[in-house]
Amino acid sequence: MTLAAMLDVMPDETPATSATTRDVPAFGWSGYAERVNGRFAMVGFAAVLLIEALSGDTFLHWAGLVP
Repeated sequence: MTLAAMLDVMPDETPATSATTRDVPAFGWSGYAERVNGRFAMVGFAAVLLIEALSGDTFLHWAGLVP
């Protein structure tokens, strides 16, 4: 008995959708790509706000981009 038989999975099966949505991941301008990009942008924006709140300085000054 093989592991695939025990897990009741065909070895050549590939998932048709993502693990988190029912959308099929696609290359380029797709709803899935835009959603993932938006989530990363929100995390980055929250990180900038956290840095500014904890350091008491602007992000650009904290990063050394402006004097």
